[in-house]
Amino acid sequence: MTDYKKRKKTFVLIIPRFEDLLSSFYAGEIIRGACLGASRLKTDILVHITDRENHRGWLDSSLLDRRYVDGIIFGDIDNDVAVVTKAILAGMPCMVLNNILNLPMNYVAINNFAATLEVMDYLIKAGHKKIATISGDLTTQAGQMRLEGYKQALKKNDLSDASEYIGYGEFLRTPARDAAKKILKLKDRPTAIFAASDVMALEVIDVAKSLNLKVPQDVSVIGFDDNPINSASSVKLTTVAQPLAEMGRVGVETLHQISLGKAKLPAKTILETRFIKRDSVKEIK
Repeated sequence: MTDYKKRKKTFVLIIPRFEDLLSSFYAGEIIRGACLGASRLKTDILVHITDRENHRGWLDSSLLDRRYVDGIIFGDIDNDVAVVTKAILAGMPCMVLNNILNLPMNYVAINNFAATLEVMDYLIKAGHKKIATISGDLTTQAGQMRLEGYKQALKKNDLSDASEYIGYGEFLRTPARDAAKKILKLKDRPTAIFAASDVMALEVIDVAKSLNLKVPQDVSVIGFDDNPINSASSVKLTTVAQPLAEMGRVGVETLHQISLGKAKLPAKTILETRFIKRDSVKEIK
C-alpha cells in the first residue's frame, strides 16, 4: 500500500487553453516560474490545460483528492470565482495568479489598472490627446483592468473617449491586426495607440507600416509585457514589464507554505511592474 504521507508534495497549475497557448509569453513565463519554485522546494508540479469555455471541467475528483494533490494554482480564472470557491470548500489549498480579489482568497498579481494609468499619463504628458487602445481578452481581469485604466485616464484628463478609438484584440494577433486597421484608417486618426499586450502592439506597428505610416513619427505605440519578441521589431517598443516568472514562482512557494499551515491567510501579494521607455513614442509640442 502507498504511504501517501511520504510522497513528494504535488501542486497542480491550471492554465485555461487559448488559441496561441503554446507560443504564449504569459503562459510560458508562468509555467517557467512555477517549475523554478517547485524545483527549489523539491516538489512536483503538474500542468493541467483546461477548456476556457466549460469551467466545469477545470476540477474533477482526482484534482481535489488530498492524497495525491497538495494544492492548486490557477494561472487565471477568467473571473470565475466560483471555481476557486469549489476547490476551497473541498479543503484544497488554492492560489490564484494575475487577479486581485476582494475576497478571503490567496493571490499573486500585478495592478493592471495602476500600470495602465502610468502608460496613459506618459502619453498625455507627451502631448497626446487623441489616444486609442486595443484591448485584451475581456473575460480576464487583466484585459478588463487595462481597458478600465485607459478609460479612467481619459475621463480624468477630459479627453475624448470615442468608441471608434477602442479596438478589441483578445490578446491575439489576428483580432489585433483587424482592430489596428480600423483605427489607423480613421479619418480622425489617433496620434497614439496603447495595445494591451506587446504581441498586439507589434501588429499595430506592422499595420502602420503597410499603410505607409511611421512609428513614432505618425503614430506612437505602447505595449504591455516586455515580451522578448520585441527584439525582432523595427522599432524599439515602449512597454510595461510584468514579473510573470516571479508570479509563478511566488505562487508555488506561497502555496507550499499554506499547505504546511505556515502562512498567514489570506496570502495576498502584489508584484511591481516597470514602465520601460524606448523609441515608439513621439512627444507632441
